[in-house]
Amino acid sequence: MPDIPAEWDGKDPQGNPLRWDTPGLTYDSLIQQQSTPHIKMPILHVLTGFDKNTDHEVEDTGGAVSVNFFGNPAYPDPPFTKVVFDAALTAFSTAIPAAKQGGPADTAAKNNLRAALIDMLRQLAGYVQLKHGNNLATLLSSGFKNASTNRAQSALPAPVISGILNGSAGQLLPQIATIPNAAGYEPRYAIIGPDGKPGPWQAGQFAPNTRALAINGLTPGTIYIVQVRALGGSTNYSDWSDPVQHMAM
Repeated sequence: MPDIPAEWDGKDPQGNPLRWDTPGLTYDSLIQQQSTPHIKMPILHVLTGFDKNTDHEVEDTGGAVSVNFFGNPAYPDPPFTKVVFDAALTAFSTAIPAAKQGGPADTAAKNNLRAALIDMLRQLAGYVQLKHGNNLATLLSSGFKNASTNRAQSALPAPVISGILNGSAGQLLPQIATIPNAAGYEPRYAIIGPDGKPGPWQAGQFAPNTRALAINGLTPGTIYIVQVRALGGSTNYSDWSDPVQHMAM
């Protein structure tokens, strides 16, 4: 840091004290300016280790990435297209029940498809690591999780859906209160069948705040069950909210 000139209070030849405001009094010396301590920010890392996940955990991660990563403006030039990724995800998803019902050949085929999907997830995770700019919301908006190293951080509470509004055609707008320290929100939804039972869950689009929370592309006149979770905290995700049903219009 540069040195700066300083004025000096001393005494005159008669021993009388000199004040800072004595006209014409300066002391031609320098003092060292204190530097501001540098605070090191933690570096965010995409959570990988997919080999340790169950088949359905790998499938769930793939589904979240398929919905949130491709077309995300934070990640404009992915290493391959959504069509290519979705084909690998669909093949693996189809192979899971086939392996449970079939023999060793079916299991081997499923494992090969799992390895191929994991390899694609690793490539995308590496790309997200380069592009997220150490911003948690940007990282989580990809569909991947953050490998948190902050042990003092606490888990986020589950959101509470106070109601669901109809937006534009085929759009549902879950209403939740803002959760402190949440980096964003993620909905999921399922169709309620004629028997009153929900179908398979489908991942919704990441929302950076509660105002942007929306589920799009639904079939008007169809009843859906909806849940929302918050992203962030020590566990990366809160628990899912209690489910709420609503008809898309």
